Amino acid sequence: MTGAEPHKSDMKESRDAAVGGLDAMLCFAIYGAAHAFTRAYKPLLEPLGLTYPQYLVMMALWAEDGQKVKMLGDRLGLDSGTLSPLLKRLEQSGLVSRKRDAEDERQVKITLTPQGLELKERSAGVMETIGRATGCSLEEVTALREALVGLTERLEGAEEK
Repeated sequence: MTGAEPHKSDMKESRDAAVGGLDAMLCFAIYGAAHAFTRAYKPLLEPLGLTYPQYLVMMALWAEDGQKVKMLGDRLGLDSGTLSPLLKRLEQSGLVSRKRDAEDERQVKITLTPQGLELKERSAGVMETIGRATGCSLEEVTALREALVGLTERLEGAEEK
């Protein structure tokens, strides 16, 4: 098979989409699941004063505090035009601070404030609640996540060709 030939599953999805419309498309099912996740998170995050994208930023910082903006953006798949306003709102909320890196002033480091660290404890039940909401076992969640990560990597690899 050459790079120009369509993959059999691609042809099947195209054929199924033509026959079944949106509901037959894998991308539409993933799109719907992403929106359902966002809706499920909303009532859990509102009491914390966070949106879902802000929660992802906080999760990344709780895992590794003191990240540079570029590293954080790469980790979350967000460009600076999306990430900068998120960080500004988190800073205004008192959850993070933004400071120029002493070693390279072109870089900005994001660090958690004491209030941002405390929020980690208050958010402890969010993941468990979402886990229950999926109705999936840990094994099913792991397999689904691995399949989606693999799909993302293949799609990103196809973009580079």
